Amino acid sequence: MSAQVSPIPPGYHTITPHIVVNDARKAIEFYKKAFGAEVRGIADGPGGKVMHAEIKIGDSIVMLNDEMPEFGSMSPTGTKADTCTTLHLYVPDADKVFSQAKAAGAVETMPLADQFWGDRYGKLKDPFGHAWSIATHIKDLSPEEMKKSMDEAMAAMANK
Repeated sequence: MSAQVSPIPPGYHTITPHIVVNDARKAIEFYKKAFGAEVRGIADGPGGKVMHAEIKIGDSIVMLNDEMPEFGSMSPTGTKADTCTTLHLYVPDADKVFSQAKAAGAVETMPLADQFWGDRYGKLKDPFGHAWSIATHIKDLSPEEMKKSMDEAMAAMANK
């Protein structure tokens, strides 16, 4: 009798993001510079394209591959559409990682700031069209405190 296989492999979480990019090797180098990614593996496909790759950022795995329109696999830049997914990255020092990502070529889409929900948070778009939110949790709030803080933030935005 064999041992039972875990439905979630070791090192993975329940949700594993899988993104499609226009140049996987270049994307991997960007993610290494911007977010300290470690390469777990790269599987080459037809024509030298990356069929499947895995990188690890912190304790999480991100899967990625090159665009392959012949298999229905297109990136946001390949379709000329904005990305519909944001990869959320919790880090110990959002300011450091945000600056590091910008220096590596990411474009700021929302400035890094302390937010009403208790995170220091900002957003970037990477050179491959994917949106990233970078955050450090800085304050625990009860639901009531968060609601009050949200109402104040929304009122301030409405008055701008």
